[in-house]
Amino acid sequence: MIKIIWLSFDLGVNGDYEGMYAWLDNHAAKECGDSVAVFNYEFRNDLLADLKSDMEQSVELNKKSRIYVIYKSDDGRKVKGSFLYGARKQSPWTGYGVSMEESSSDESTS
Repeated sequence: MIKIIWLSFDLGVNGDYEGMYAWLDNHAAKECGDSVAVFNYEFRNDLLADLKSDMEQSVELNKKSRIYVIYKSDDGRKVKGSFLYGARKQSPWTGYGVSMEESSSDESTS
């Protein structure tokens, strides 16, 4: 099977970017912004397991590596996302927005 994959990666300061770039180049990936790529991926059985195994053969990953993939479900109706490596962390933009609670209290003081 073949699926379109969007891949976002953060390998940390000392990550194996050369290995990742070679892997992406070998899969004819197209650049979509800083550390984001899109490409067609051919797999046999399980998309995420095959992708992870394939990547581990070419890219040195460590506990700071974070790789997130976005793809369509098998029926093509839903867009799914999953971390191949790492996990979600606090967003750098947390605290910059105005919350509904703050804007409500401002209106009541006028």
